Amino acid sequence: MKKIVVLTGAGISAESGIKTFRDADGLWEGHDIMEVASPIGWNKNPTLVLDFYNKRRAQLLTVQPNKAHEILAELEKQFNIHIITQNVDDLHERAGSSSVLHLHGELLKVRSVANEKNIMHWKTDLNLGDCDEKGNQLRPHIVWFGEAVPLIEKAIEIVETADILVIIGTSLQVYPAAGLMNYVNQNVPVYYIDPKPATIYDLPNKLKVLPLSAVEGMKIVKDELLNLK
Repeated sequence: MKKIVVLTGAGISAESGIKTFRDADGLWEGHDIMEVASPIGWNKNPTLVLDFYNKRRAQLLTVQPNKAHEILAELEKQFNIHIITQNVDDLHERAGSSSVLHLHGELLKVRSVANEKNIMHWKTDLNLGDCDEKGNQLRPHIVWFGEAVPLIEKAIEIVETADILVIIGTSLQVYPAAGLMNYVNQNVPVYYIDPKPATIYDLPNKLKVLPLSAVEGMKIVKDELLNLK
């Protein structure tokens, strides 16, 4: 069974109605990104940070997976599918995908500020005073700017074993996630789906760029993959 590794970004979730939160001027909900998505912002104003993620969490619970998520889940019947996502939502899981690695954390989880491995599920608002069993404040289980990406090595290992690589809905601007495609073997075909695809330089692989939405692009890729069998 061929192993397909899929790298997904904000574009696949946008079609479900998930706000990207970053406006054209680079602000997130009117805030500088460092105010709401960095350790500096957290230390300066944790109430603001918690409110920001509470709004994101509440909105996530109002949306559903789209056809692109569903196609990836359906392809598990024919292929060994591994999804590596930059997204912090759970739409891949809700669509039925069974192997999903979240590089940048998960919105429906929180963790202790004293122990990053003390992680728990969380679907309601998180407030100051919500603590772990030892009295330590809980924070969003999100990898903020300036923090290490703990699962990047595992992601690299997965990419290195791919028979096919599919990239969906990412501008390929956020590192280290954007560099993952460079770990794929040279004989592995690469599909890149994005309505405004970035220019990919120096990738020796056979590359097919589909300047389409995630849903429309995955319909095409699904047909091509099934024809390979």
